[in-house]
Formats: sequence, C-alpha cells, structure tokens
Amino acid sequence: MVKIGSHVSMSGDDMFLVSVKEAQSYQATALMVYTGAPQNTRRKAMDQLKVDEALDYMQSIGFDPNNVVVHAPYIMNLANPSEEKRAFAVSFLTEEIKRTAHMNANQIVLHPGSAVGKDRPQAIKWIAEGLNQVIDNTKDLSVKIALETMAGKGNEVGKTFEELNEIISLVDEKNRLSVCFDTCHTHDAGYDIVGDFDGVMKHFDQVVGNQYISVFHINDSKNEKGASKDRHENIGFGYIGYEALLKVIYHKDFLDIPKILETPYINDKAPYLEELAMIRDKTFDPQLKEKIEQKV
Repeated sequence: MVKIGSHVSMSGDDMFLVSVKEAQSYQATALMVYTGAPQNTRRKAMDQLKVDEALDYMQSIGFDPNNVVVHAPYIMNLANPSEEKRAFAVSFLTEEIKRTAHMNANQIVLHPGSAVGKDRPQAIKWIAEGLNQVIDNTKDLSVKIALETMAGKGNEVGKTFEELNEIISLVDEKNRLSVCFDTCHTHDAGYDIVGDFDGVMKHFDQVVGNQYISVFHINDSKNEKGASKDRHENIGFGYIGYEALLKVIYHKDFLDIPKILETPYINDKAPYLEELAMIRDKTFDPQLKEKIEQKV
C-alpha cells in the first residue's frame, strides 16, 4: 500500500489527536503537521499535545506512526547573517526536534535557509554549522532533519542537488540528516521531473544519494519548469500533470517512503479526500475542482 496523505491541522484542545482524525477522514496512510503556526513561536506545552491519545487512536485504526512527518516553521533561518538570529534558529529548531520526538515522529522537514546577503557559500557554511549545533543539542534523539529541495525563490539555498550535498558534506552526524523531495520545488528549480523523472533521480543519486530521501512532497505546479516561483497547484491541474506525479508516487524505488500532499484548498475546502482517491484509483478526474467547489 502506498504511504500517502496530506498536511493536516494540529490545533484546539485535542491537538495531535485532531491531526490523526483529519487524516483518517481523507483515508490517508500518512500525514504531516506543524507543531504550531509556522509563522510564529507560540507553542503549547508538550503535555498538552494529546500524544498518548493520538497514538492510541492510530493503533485502533491501523495507522503507522512511522508515516507521521513534522514540518519546521518558516521563521527560522540558519543562514541569516545575524549571529543572534542564527542562534535563535538553532534554539527553536532544537525545541521543535524535541517536540517531534515527543510525538513519536522520526523526521522533521526543514527549509535549509536563505542567503540573505546573497553569499551562498557562506550561507551553506552557516546552515551546516547550525545543523551541527542542533544535532549536538539533541544527540540523545534519533529524529532526522529532512532538508527540503527548494524552488529557488529569492535567495533560497537548496535549489540544486549540489547545494544540498554541500550542506550534508559539512555536517558531522550525517545519519541525522535526510532529504524531503518536493515535486513542485524541483520542477520550478528547473529539473525535468515531467519528461525524465528517472534521469533526475539518477542525477540526485550521483550527487546526494537516493538513500537520503525520507519523504516526498507531492504537489503540482502553477508554473513552467525553471520558473523559481514555488506556487503549488492541485494534482493534475498544473504544469507537472497527473501522469507525471503518479509516476513519482508509485515509483518502485520509493514505495516505502511517505508522500505528502500540500496542494491548495479550493474555495476554502480541503481537496485531499478527492485527490487521494484519484491517486489510489489511478484515474484523473478533470471535474475535481468543480466538485469540491460544490461541496456543502
């Protein structure tokens, strides 16, 4: 069975339990959460996350906890030229990893950082330095930090496989690192995942190593290849297309790796139940958006 789900909410009094129930409502076999709003540092205490309740519920419905992915917030930048802001990023990421471990999740996805001063070699060194500090701060934990492939918007680091490899090469405990492969981002970064996904993965394997991939973000793109814009589209309605995304999802080399949809809501309605059904049935529904718009 393919391990696939979507981003789900984690809020209210039931927190993590709400996340699992939302994933179940989409008939998902994987899920991804933020531990709080991705734009701020406000977080509930760990004992308020309803972790035990969520894990018990997972067991009751046969949901594998290994298919839970946490995403780090956007407010951290390990590559910031400000030493104070880099220290904040290290401190907050350390706490997020502790929260991830408390939830029994084994990986946290991280945007590597942004070269604010446009000095990319220095930014890469700062990112690796920060990762080394975070890993040392959490050396008693086994949570992997999954560096996400980026679209190249602004001064994002991680647009190329070579940049990801440079970061990994500078980190001491490489067993604590992995990669989140985002289909929209790599397409927008200029990789031909539509016409030659096997070739792209061969290149990734040569530069980084396919063994590093621990999660996929499955998103279509509103932009042509190489646009460097990072604008997600619903499955089959963008420039990547349904067939190309299906090939990624069901590729024989990555069947055991969780895959997460981050596609946009349609008229404030989550599309995940219908999109996941299209993926399981291997049948594209061109009327998907209209049907979701009409949902009560």
